[in-house]
Amino acid sequence: MTTPVSGAGDGNGLSIRPAERADLLAVVRIENESFPQPWPYDAFERFLGEPGFLIAVRGGEIAGYAISDVSRTYGRQLGHLKDIAVHPDHRGEGIGTALLRRTLAVLAAHGADSVKLEARRSNEGAKRLYRQFGFEPLRRVPGYYENGEDAIVMIRKLD
Repeated sequence: MTTPVSGAGDGNGLSIRPAERADLLAVVRIENESFPQPWPYDAFERFLGEPGFLIAVRGGEIAGYAISDVSRTYGRQLGHLKDIAVHPDHRGEGIGTALLRRTLAVLAAHGADSVKLEARRSNEGAKRLYRQFGFEPLRRVPGYYENGEDAIVMIRKLD
């Protein structure tokens, strides 16, 4: 089932839907082109069937994805955006914004009262997008990534 995203595209039919097994190779390709330490195929496979594994499709091709979940932490329901990426050929088209908007809605629908994520300290574009959605830096985690780069943990309360 494909659900159109209003106001999130340029008229080329952007839609966001739950991930399917047939999407995994395209997702892994986007992951490999997006991150210096990409997730392996089986990491994505484990999230199949989860409501927070979303695929963005434009013009019949997979243009991006997001993975999130909700867990109980200290008596609260905490959403966690684990991974989000847009194919390099589709960056700047509003796909990341649409995926993040839908992810927040899915997490809220599944009971999350706040959402956290980790961003590379050097990834200014991602941090800018997250700030536009109301995420605020919470703390720095030294050496979080395999190459020793620090992560910035960001958090946002949901309404």
